[in-house]
Amino acid sequence: MLIIVGFLIVIISVLGGYVGAHGKLGALWQPYELVIIGGAALGAFLVGTPIKTVKQTLQASIGVFKGPRYKQQDYIDVLSLLYELLNKARREGFMALEDHVERPADSAIFANYPKVQSDHHLVDFITDCLRLMIGSNIEPHELEPLLEMELEKHHAEAMQPSAALNKVSDGLPGFGIVAAVLGIVITMGSIGGAIEEVGAHVAGALVGTFLGILMAYGFVSPLAAAVEARAEQDSRIYESVKTALLACLRGYNPKIALEFARKTLPSNVRPGFSEFEAHLKTVK
Repeated sequence: MLIIVGFLIVIISVLGGYVGAHGKLGALWQPYELVIIGGAALGAFLVGTPIKTVKQTLQASIGVFKGPRYKQQDYIDVLSLLYELLNKARREGFMALEDHVERPADSAIFANYPKVQSDHHLVDFITDCLRLMIGSNIEPHELEPLLEMELEKHHAEAMQPSAALNKVSDGLPGFGIVAAVLGIVITMGSIGGAIEEVGAHVAGALVGTFLGILMAYGFVSPLAAAVEARAEQDSRIYESVKTALLACLRGYNPKIALEFARKTLPSNVRPGFSEFEAHLKTVK
């Protein structure tokens, strides 16, 4: 919602100021300038971007209008899932988690948290970490760099859509100039005609530059920043999983390990200590 409000403010401020200065809105309606700028930007985006990133960029651009992927309840569910798994490992040994780790889709524990279970990236991260803890005598200082490497890879992939949008934003003013130059070419072809016709062509050429700059700094660049911020926030859930599992491997009991993980959560979604403590008492 805030993104839509921001875009509306951009549009109202620019057009309102223009009309307030006695400008005519009709002069800004240059659809072919939009075709040149938008089409060229889209083509360049497709040329320079892998198909996987193209799909991710489209999904991320739509996703920012829905808000963060993970809400407070999702963080609580993930921590509760870890609590169940780590409690079982503490009582019965890590080998008792083997079936749950190898077949999370059939796990009774994972089934208690259907939204987490449906997030295959998150489930893969959790099960891969637990698989290392089950199948070897790995030490915390050995596991931590592996998890850091995994998080860095995930973060780099999550940042690709925002990087792609920033490249589009950087190119839009240049494509605006391309549209303006083509408008001047058309203008030169009308020299000798009616002054009103020449003036209309010059205005159309200038609108091309205006549209390129406005689209870059008023829309695409802020959208790229919003996509980046959402990806940053969504990655925190992986950080909390890493913290909990490392704390458990260092010998802390599940409640303390989960408290370490809770501390890593953003303040706007972090459950209070008493609230989370009371919730854990309801977990099987």
